[in-house]
Parts: sequence; structure tokens; C-alpha cells
Amino acid sequence: MVALSEQLVLQPSALWRSAWRRFRRSWTAMLGLGLLSLLGLAVLVGPWVYPVSATAIDFGRAAAPPSLAHLFGTNDLGQDQLARVLVGGRISLAVGVAAMALSIGLGVGIGAIAGFYGGLLDTLLMRLTDLFLALPQLPLLLLVVYLFRSAARAIAGPEWGIFLLVVCVIGGLNWMSTARLVRAGFLSLRNRDFIAAARAMGARPGHLIWHHLLPNVLSPVIVSATLAIATAILTESTLSFLGLGFPPDVPTWGRMLFDAYNRIETAPHIAVFPGLMIFLTVLSINYIGDGLQDALDPRREA
Repeated sequence: MVALSEQLVLQPSALWRSAWRRFRRSWTAMLGLGLLSLLGLAVLVGPWVYPVSATAIDFGRAAAPPSLAHLFGTNDLGQDQLARVLVGGRISLAVGVAAMALSIGLGVGIGAIAGFYGGLLDTLLMRLTDLFLALPQLPLLLLVVYLFRSAARAIAGPEWGIFLLVVCVIGGLNWMSTARLVRAGFLSLRNRDFIAAARAMGARPGHLIWHHLLPNVLSPVIVSATLAIATAILTESTLSFLGLGFPPDVPTWGRMLFDAYNRIETAPHIAVFPGLMIFLTVLSINYIGDGLQDALDPRREA
């Protein structure tokens, strides 16, 4: 009995080790992990390693090309592009992670309730999911941000207000695929023998959901979470590029692209570097998502 219990305790860690071995076999997944780690480290410690002001204006060096003094050049106000890329990366990644957490939380909660209880509640929640799927996301995003950005600024300030508004709008419109995944997993598992045994032992619905059902649908949720970060970063960049994101003094990557479009012919470096950061970040996250999808597939060999 002791040996059996030890085996059951060690089994989850063995499964994760097996998934890590499969993940390491994919060179694209490891490339994405290394690139994302490098970008994350750069935006976290870069402003201290490169202590140049991201807001200092110097019209004498406006739109200067890359040089030893300014590695990424300067924008049309003479502000250092590298410093703005590093500071803006923090905000863009923070928006991606926060919006992902909100969308995954909503998706898991709605999908778990719909899949576990079924019946009328399942029907209502899935019709709500279909309604959100039918909404045109970009026009709705633009409309909501345009209508509520003044109120958000008045409540939480010009920076935090827009941050919370953008996170809530992006996360609130990207939970549907996760909800469908979790619901499908719960429907396939809720009538299994181990669930019936747990019910017979007096397990409550909350215990069944958190300790028996949810761990068994965690793999697709993890993959969905990684891809949700990339979606959120692209969406925030789109909003900022259209002029409805953060204020001009907050240098997100999307806002930097918005500020650069008038100079795209005379000073292309103003747009190249923030665009390159968005491209590399989203590409690395997609590579990680593909690697996780293969690594967490139980049908693949260890």
C-alpha cells in the first residue's frame, strides 16, 4: 500500500518530466523559450542597465538614425528609442499577461460550470459564448475603448485607467475558446468511474471540479494561455496604433508605431524597432504554444 501511494504521488511529476523531454525535442519551441526569456529579461532589467531617459526631449537630435550614442536612434521628439522600447516592453507584456489571466479565468470558470452542471445552465452559458463569438471584435474594442476611456482615466488616472480598461476589454472578449475547451473536457470526464467513486465518497461539486476534473483538462488550458498572451499583445498594439490605447507619454510598442507612421519614409528606424519587438515576442510565444501542444499531448510517446 505504501509503494502504491508513493507511485500515485510521484505520477504527476513524472508526467511533467515526460512533457518537458518532449518539449525540449522541438528546436522551435526551445528557440521561442530562449527568445522570450531574453526579451523578458531585457525589458525587466534593461532600464537599469541602460539608464537613459525614455521621456527626455531633444529636438536637436530629432529622428536621428541609430548610432553609438543612441543604439536604436531617436524619434521625432529626440527621445531615445532603445529606452522607450525597453520601458514600453514592460507595459505591453504586462497587458498581455493580465489580459490572458482574465480571459483564462473567465473561460475556465464558464466552461467548468457549463460542463459540470449541464442542463439549462449549460445551454444558457453556451448561447452566451456563441453571442460573444458572433460579435465583431475589433469594431467592438474600438467602440468600448472610445466610449469609456475618459471615465477610466477619471477613476484610476491616465495610465492605470487605460491599462485596466484595455485589459478588461481584451480579456473580456477572448475567453470563448477556452470555455469551449474546458466544457468539452468536463463533459467527457464527468461520467467516468473515478468521478462516480469520488461522489460516492461524499466529494462536493467544488472538490470534484478543482481536484478531479480541472487537472485533467489543464493541458489545453496551458496552451490556450500562451497563445492568449500573443493575442492580447497584438490587440493592444492595434488599439494603440489606431490612437485609442495609452496616452502619448506612455511608450508602448503599439503607441510607438502610431507615433512613427508619419516618419516611415524619412526615418524608418522609428517604426522598425518597436515593430520588430512585437514580431519577435508574438513569434516566440507561438513557437512555445506549438511546443506545449505537442509536449502535453498524452498520445505522443515519452
